Amino acid sequence: MDFLSPAIQAYAERYSSPESALLDEIARETRNNHPESHMLSGHLQGRFLALISRLLQPQYVLEIGTFTGYSALCLAEGLPPEGQLHSIELRPAEQETARRYFQQSDKADQLFLHAGDASAIIPALPFTWDLVFIDADKTGYLNYYGLVKPRMRRGALIIADNVLFHGQVLEQPVTGKSAKAIQAFNDHVSNDKSVERLLLPLRDGLLLIQKK
Repeated sequence: MDFLSPAIQAYAERYSSPESALLDEIARETRNNHPESHMLSGHLQGRFLALISRLLQPQYVLEIGTFTGYSALCLAEGLPPEGQLHSIELRPAEQETARRYFQQSDKADQLFLHAGDASAIIPALPFTWDLVFIDADKTGYLNYYGLVKPRMRRGALIIADNVLFHGQVLEQPVTGKSAKAIQAFNDHVSNDKSVERLLLPLRDGLLLIQKK
């Protein structure tokens, strides 16, 4: 389900900053070769992630769900020289693609790709997070939220992707395993008095969650 018409999407991209040559290469390879290319953040959402990162200047960024590396490179744009981005990916093929593009980035020394189950990896990372992007299996969102929030500094930001889940959260009742999981996550965050939140209907929905 598209929440912006193709014409508005194209207009918005036209008046947004262009993506880099490396990001354009990742996007083209993913769209041409990956059967789930719709999972790519893409130009407009990528520029949003990059802008947020540049505003925050995060010391430590965590990404849960690397895919082919596009969003990680966007989030890395705001890293200070001593900053680090840690991204977790379960699937070997996506790990290989992302690693190849990470190595081509001018921030390659600041990018760390972790292969495996995020539920096991997150507790082992000894950092206090400034910015977290959750874009992995939807049934894991509540668990990931519970794992990262205690390890975030005050004022830090979580961005959760796909929180409209193709419009399926609007169904009455909500059906489908992933849609139900996203609805439960959205309700949980809505009831969490320790955060400020904003749901943006950008692409498939982004939920911005700031720790008070």
